[in-house]
Amino acid sequence: MYKGVNARFRSLEEIELGIEAARKEYPSARRIFLADGDVMALSFNKLQTILGMLNDRFPRLSRVNIYANGNSILQKTDAELQALRSLKLNTLYMGLESGHEETLRAVKKRETAVEMIKAGRRAQANGLKMSVMILTGLGGKKNRQMHAAATADALNRMQPRLLSALRVIPIPGTELYEQEQTGDFEQVTEFQALEELKEMIQGLELESTVFRANHSSNILPMEGRFPKDKDRLIDELGTLLASGTLDTKAPGLPPLSL
Repeated sequence: MYKGVNARFRSLEEIELGIEAARKEYPSARRIFLADGDVMALSFNKLQTILGMLNDRFPRLSRVNIYANGNSILQKTDAELQALRSLKLNTLYMGLESGHEETLRAVKKRETAVEMIKAGRRAQANGLKMSVMILTGLGGKKNRQMHAAATADALNRMQPRLLSALRVIPIPGTELYEQEQTGDFEQVTEFQALEELKEMIQGLELESTVFRANHSSNILPMEGRFPKDKDRLIDELGTLLASGTLDTKAPGLPPLSL
């Protein structure tokens, strides 16, 4: 989604101007999301300064959320994570994608599953919430069962407070799409995509997690809380899998928009 956009770090002066403009438009804002990309990759001092500006400019501020990668979380010490939390940093959104190492390497994910689990556990141990995203179908037909099992295991070890499941859809112009065209990557069928999600959910032993699978890429919009809604989610998936309406030969129709 960032093709053609060069990454750069904004100066503190630019950021302060943006914060001031936002303050004038939304003086009573209580929740703020800092964009774009991996904001946790900023140095601790810079991120601390930005959060301080937000606390100064928005008297009703209750929380600040950001994107983060496992590597950028691990670069912060426990004391630094706690200091950021005291400045109302609340939720870190991280793409785990898969707990299966072979799948992660195939899609050129920088971190290992072990590193991302460690990062998520450290963040939450220091008072931050983790919102973790996974991708059904990422292992293709070859690795789908290992992808499902390893992803459930990684999530159990991390225990994120928020969990979102999206579905992989190769887009023209991407390397994954080219791999599909050459046969190096074979998409799961519509039936297998839901079967994989069902297997993941069956393997989850989460103590207190809000779950959503309502992105436009998902075949069946779902949401619930673990552990109380686990059986209901499995039943909903089982009913659709047994309905005979899912495509067992192909991925099915892509969504109108992503």
